[in-house]
Amino acid sequence: MAYSGDPILADELLYQPVHSVIDQSMHARLGPNTTNGDGFGIGWYGEGVAPAVFKSILPAWNDRNLRELAGEIRTSLMFAHVRASTGTAVERSNCHPFRYGRWLWMHNGFIKEFFRLKRDLVMAVDPVLYPAIEGSTDSEVLFFLALTFGLPDDPPGAVAHAVGLVEEIARRHGIDDPVQMTVATADGERLWMFRYASVGTPRSLFYSTGVSQLRALHPELDALRQLGPKSRFVVSEPLRDLKGAWNELPESTYGVVHDGRYELHAFVPVSPVHAP
Repeated sequence: MAYSGDPILADELLYQPVHSVIDQSMHARLGPNTTNGDGFGIGWYGEGVAPAVFKSILPAWNDRNLRELAGEIRTSLMFAHVRASTGTAVERSNCHPFRYGRWLWMHNGFIKEFFRLKRDLVMAVDPVLYPAIEGSTDSEVLFFLALTFGLPDDPPGAVAHAVGLVEEIARRHGIDDPVQMTVATADGERLWMFRYASVGTPRSLFYSTGVSQLRALHPELDALRQLGPKSRFVVSEPLRDLKGAWNELPESTYGVVHDGRYELHAFVPVSPVHAP
């Protein structure tokens, strides 16, 4: 789950929705795993320049510290992620979201046969950035490849080049259909979302309808009155069943959320001319 908009208590984002991300950690409906108990993380922008992160290897539904923090954090941009490992260790450094400078990043999906590709992919990371890699996941390596290709200057282009590099290196190793992803990344002011798979249907991803439109559709819901007019959500699964509230991000699409508005564009990976 990613939130952008008017400042709001984290508790309203993490615990109050009917099918909140905490509920999804136990009862996911659309992903390959119904239980996501291999740790969790939240990241948020507050008083400092860089975002803060809180991560744990405990299941999200069973962490009392998260519950305490959620009632005290007020933010205008937050990420929350519950993890089901695809083969890497259950440890704090492998929990999302990942952070570098002002940037947050989280990813659902996988790089197919990552351990066969890992050396080539890691060697493509900018040597200046390499020491900041803390964990062992494909998700974090994809983040640092995007940083290598200029994420702060051109997020869509950087992610397109990172994915193109993964697909090119996988092709050299004889690995088909290597990328399955939904990604969210942010710099504190804007939020980007990506949905793509090399072949087949990508993981689910939805973005919310404008609050004013939802209030007109559902004047009976008190919860909507708690949200400011710029509040927007990007989620793997709808937070509640509410007619008109959720829009599925089309396949091979990226979007940017800024100042309460969405822009959607086609996403096409860029294959490198000379991959390492």
